[in-house]
Amino acid sequence: MDNKLFSTFRALKHRNYRLYFIGQLASLTGTWMQNVAQSWLVYRLSHSPILLGAMTFANQIPAFLLAPIGGACADRFNKRYLLLVTQTAAMLLALGLGGLIFADLVKIPYLFVFTALLGIVNAFDMPTRHSFVIELVGKEDLANAIALNSAMFNSARTIGPAIAGILVATIGEGWCFLINAASFLAVIVALLFMDTKNLPRLATTRSALAEILDGFRFTVGNPPLRNMMTLLVVNSVFGLLYAVLMPIFSDKILDGGVRGLGMLMASAGIGTLFGSLMLATRRSAHGLERWISGSGWGYGAALVLFAWSKTFWLSAVFLFPIGFFQVVQWSASNTLIQAIIPDELRGRVMALYIMTFVGGGPLGALFGGWMANRIGAPLTVSVSGIACITGATLFALRFKMQEDKDKKPDLTNTLSRKVASYTE
Repeated sequence: MDNKLFSTFRALKHRNYRLYFIGQLASLTGTWMQNVAQSWLVYRLSHSPILLGAMTFANQIPAFLLAPIGGACADRFNKRYLLLVTQTAAMLLALGLGGLIFADLVKIPYLFVFTALLGIVNAFDMPTRHSFVIELVGKEDLANAIALNSAMFNSARTIGPAIAGILVATIGEGWCFLINAASFLAVIVALLFMDTKNLPRLATTRSALAEILDGFRFTVGNPPLRNMMTLLVVNSVFGLLYAVLMPIFSDKILDGGVRGLGMLMASAGIGTLFGSLMLATRRSAHGLERWISGSGWGYGAALVLFAWSKTFWLSAVFLFPIGFFQVVQWSASNTLIQAIIPDELRGRVMALYIMTFVGGGPLGALFGGWMANRIGAPLTVSVSGIACITGATLFALRFKMQEDKDKKPDLTNTLSRKVASYTE
């Protein structure tokens, strides 16, 4: 039992990763508190599903457009220094918005401005964070570290919304923003205390544009990798609509108010935590391609069930498998991609990975807000669930065709051969 427990958390044996893990856990808890508080604030000020979608669009479209540049920066510069800059900038934005709320000056246009600025910061932060992990643990423990990252992210996703629901209902949204600003200090301190002498630094004399194009060519030129990215785009556009529309479900359909919103988001977070810990017990990436398609089917079915529930606690139960299957699909894809890409392309390919779910999110948010305004939130989420099931089915069929063509049953082997041919 002890050996199994050690295997599940083996990436934590690396001191730098332990610092990173603890700092990110604190910071992400604050971020989820702010996400719930901001979503409720927009809904309270506007009662508009269209503005809920538009706010998500404003946050994610800058990250989509600038992620390739962020990925190139991650491959060219010291990732620790880049993260110190991005985390400090995010802290100042949270502090500024919290100040406006306490001064009773916050308006919807101000929220759009701050949200868009945070999206710009995230365009550089997310590719750097994803590609930084291998420098902290090495390839041997990479799959475990990715799974633990998901567990850490989803622990925050469970704790943060629950706290936010209580705070917003009792003392207002502003405190969630200030607590989030303070939480960034944890990751900043962790980065400052890391042992940097063994962290690699890749030197390059090529232009940033040429390096960005290399990342695109590598991804587009590999059918299995391209198929994974395509499925992630589908789930990004359609699969995250339920989260955008959650204030409507909680307030209008389930009569839960802001406290209920926090509890519903926490239920999905618990599901993602369990999914992350399950993946952490795996020792390799072999066979994960089947988990990707299977979780897509489960995810879509759970979305349809949630959409038509009229009972609060039943809806919370359905959110558990939504969170579980969502994290299994995203983390399994992340692990497969990172396990086979060469280090010199890591930041740029991970930037494309970021673009798949960040880029689809803005379009999905606008589409979902518009559609919910016309046909209602339940039918909109039902459509999104069916789209996820369809995407998973097409992915499974394409993988089977590739498997038959290559006579190799394992996606990792197929991708590894592509990497070898690219880097020769």
